[in-house]
Amino acid sequence: MNQLDPDKARTADTYSAAADHFDDPPLAFWARIGERTVEHVRLAPGHRVLDVCSGTGSSAIPAARAVGPSGSVLAVDLADALLDRGRAKARALGLSNLDFRCADVESLDLQPGSFDAIVCVFGIFFMPDMPAAVRRLWRWLKPGGALAITTWGQGVLEPGNTAFWDAIRAHRPDLYKTFRPWERIDTPDALRSMLAEAGVATCDVDAECSRQPLTSPDAFWVIALGSGYRGTIEKLDPGAQEAVKRDTVATLRARNALTAETNALYAIARKPPAGDAER
Repeated sequence: MNQLDPDKARTADTYSAAADHFDDPPLAFWARIGERTVEHVRLAPGHRVLDVCSGTGSSAIPAARAVGPSGSVLAVDLADALLDRGRAKARALGLSNLDFRCADVESLDLQPGSFDAIVCVFGIFFMPDMPAAVRRLWRWLKPGGALAITTWGQGVLEPGNTAFWDAIRAHRPDLYKTFRPWERIDTPDALRSMLAEAGVATCDVDAECSRQPLTSPDAFWVIALGSGYRGTIEKLDPGAQEAVKRDTVATLRARNALTAETNALYAIARKPPAGDAER
């Protein structure tokens, strides 16, 4: 893989660090939402699929099952530690039609019209220029093919999200984040507008409200270790890590918080068949 720019390198480092907890039970929402995304696409045996920002295979694995031995799935991510877990899961399931590749999607050289479906779950918002990224994906899609973009809705991982960032602000205010990249497209209208800017004028957006059950308020810390919060946690010295964990969990215990919001938006766009006016 070519040298990454600093923002992409930070993303790769964050999710490589998070790989040790990425598939733990409190993070079952990765697999649940990945499966739901694939259900929306309606894959068929023999289809060729590109899965972008694939992680450990939450959408790539159900896609590989859906397309069967006559189909194929190329799963791409920046974090090789996540891909290693995906490869192990695919081997255990006997999915020889699934190829995990460590690559920057913006540097991939793929032929236009190569795929029957392209899936991107919780990844498009990492692209600085989202419409440009979508245009690239759209070119790689066959006429009649489906593009699936899944992103977070509002209230993501609350109440734990606010508890975590309040603790960060108390102990390391320099690390407190006031902007999360998915907030650019966390409503159906904002997501549709971004896709329209990319030239994808028609799409269906399904807004799903859901919660991840937690066995105890303490389980949110496992979510923090297995998600994007890990990048901030890795910047804390051991004392600050313990203080942030203590304050986060104490806040959630006081509320007896036994769920985390996992609201998601599923955008499905189908490329017009060859010969239609829209491209």
